[in-house]
Amino acid sequence: MNPMPDPVIDEIREIRHQISASFDHDPAKLVAYLMQYQKQFKDRLIYIPDEPTPASIVVPPETAE
Repeated sequence: MNPMPDPVIDEIREIRHQISASFDHDPAKLVAYLMQYQKQFKDRLIYIPDEPTPASIVVPPETAE
């Protein structure tokens, strides 16, 4: 079953494909570019060092009693 055509979604997909192609469809290249680009605007970013990030929150495993 084919969904109804949606020109907006088609345009978004085409743009995403063009962005991916410009980085040889390599996510690591895209992330490296975005990290470098982010440095240009570091004065606009909000960083709160006192709040733990999701990656730094460790939930201990349940222990058998």
